[in-house]
Amino acid sequence: MEKNVGFADTLIRLLLAVVLVVMTIAGTFTGTAGVIAFLLAVIFLVTAMISWCPIWYTLGIRTRKQD
Repeated sequence: MEKNVGFADTLIRLLLAVVLVVMTIAGTFTGTAGVIAFLLAVIFLVTAMISWCPIWYTLGIRTRKQD
């Protein structure tokens, strides 16, 4: 599995994950929307941590510079 998520992309994913979790906890998203927001936050967090995104891979996108 070749890493395809760059530094800026990782920061954006982490920021989005934090915002979604905070909004869910604050009650901005409730019910089904809250569950979806939380799951998206988990996906953003995991893809940022492993530096690999299956959607980017499928589309052939790389935001990470070649090592």
